[in-house]
Amino acid sequence: MKHRAHQLALRFLGKQWDQADEHERRVLMAMAEQIGRRRGAPGSADKRTTGERIADQVASFGGSWTFIGIFVATLIGWIALNTWILAGHAFDPYPYILLNLLLSCLASLQAPVILMSQNRQAANDRQRAEEDYEINLQAEIEIKALHEKMDQLAAQIEPLLRK
Repeated sequence: MKHRAHQLALRFLGKQWDQADEHERRVLMAMAEQIGRRRGAPGSADKRTTGERIADQVASFGGSWTFIGIFVATLIGWIALNTWILAGHAFDPYPYILLNLLLSCLASLQAPVILMSQNRQAANDRQRAEEDYEINLQAEIEIKALHEKMDQLAAQIEPLLRK
């Protein structure tokens, strides 16, 4: 990998690895890693832990219209069952204390799981932002290399145009 980065420094920057600054070296190493990945490195597998996968699924379902629909239907069913259907023998009569307990438990479990999923997503977003920054640096280096090549071509063509 390091050898490839040294070659890229010569190719794109026209200078030795030792002459490149810290940002250029980091970009060159990222370019070398990308080239290595493209040339047959194994594909990106799902590296999430079981807990992260569960948190993502809970957050995905908990933030869906399906969940909201099931939740509202369950509440209406619970209230109807305890108010009208079982009228005198309700297991949770008004003010529905058992229902409130279950809702509090659901909220106390669901909220941290959703926060775990959001924290993981934020970490992924930060990683993507860093990768975007390095890609932008890579593009800048490549543009500089193109400018240098254009300047070299212009210098070679200028004497021919004067003739």
